[in-house]
Amino acid sequence: MADQIVVVGGVDTHTDFHQAAVIDSIGRHLATKPFPTTPDGYRRLWEWLGSHGDVLAVGVEGTGAYGSELARFLRANEVTVVDVDRPDRKARRASGKSDPVDAYAAATAVLSGRANGRPKTRDGIVEAIRSLRVVRRSAIKARTQTINQIRTLIVSAPAEVRERLRGLPTYQLISQLARSRPGTELADPSCAVRTALRRLARRHQNLTEEIAEADAELEPLVARAAPGLLELIGVGTETAAQLLITAGDNSDRLESEASFAHLCGAAPISASSGRTNRHRLNRGGDRQANHALHTIALVRMRYDPRTRHYVARRTAEGLSKKDIFRCLKRFIAREVYKHLTSANIPQAQLLQAT
Repeated sequence: MADQIVVVGGVDTHTDFHQAAVIDSIGRHLATKPFPTTPDGYRRLWEWLGSHGDVLAVGVEGTGAYGSELARFLRANEVTVVDVDRPDRKARRASGKSDPVDAYAAATAVLSGRANGRPKTRDGIVEAIRSLRVVRRSAIKARTQTINQIRTLIVSAPAEVRERLRGLPTYQLISQLARSRPGTELADPSCAVRTALRRLARRHQNLTEEIAEADAELEPLVARAAPGLLELIGVGTETAAQLLITAGDNSDRLESEASFAHLCGAAPISASSGRTNRHRLNRGGDRQANHALHTIALVRMRYDPRTRHYVARRTAEGLSKKDIFRCLKRFIAREVYKHLTSANIPQAQLLQAT
């Protein structure tokens, strides 16, 4: 149609429904409507947006959570999806808070250019790695909690129990407790604590097996997704998986290695004042990715001669340990980025390989 107008959509996402808003090319609010989070609801939302004009783009809040399936649906229908952050507190205090207001704010953020981020596609091997890694991380957390509970019980246990277990390394402690026979008189504190310790030790063993199974599943996936990344010094399966997840299946959305460093919180921030000219660590970005870079830096500082020489030279120049870590993480981010951008495997190719 010759008189068809250009419109921009905005969506405030939730568990059971999404609130959508549509504005025209000069920012006028045209309509607002909720839609259920079902395949039929996504289809009706898409058709509703198109009924107001040619859809230029749709801003979606929470493309990594509640809005992930909606973003996939819109991309499949050749709609440009923009990742929109929720409005800051100052804007919410000024404009109020409601789902229609948030949806309208998402649309205006896209139209004004404040929001221009490309969301992760979440449709390839990296998404598979992310799902499996969720289970592994929760198992590690639970295992750490379990061994801490075991040692706490030992501290307060009766002397005949405490003295027999004190000072044992973790592996030997777990093995001994799992094989123990605590007895049946649970009214006796000594018997009760031995029973509790055996149950915790067996839980620790089960979690260890679960972690080993998760590692066996993750290692070939990470090697297939980024074989060159695993060849870098200090990069293991766990750190490589996290960096892949941070970049996403479509790491080409990162315009440069500087944008990846900023995403990981490894880009330096100026902290100069007066005659002092320096930079400081970035406290923003993906903190799990930053932790992965930190782990790689620690490994290299201990085992890589080139890194150890660099640290010694920079220390002699007067740099603090924090500044040296900042420089190392920035270098590692640059090095990792080269492998991430060449590691993407199209979904069709992945399915063919499997």
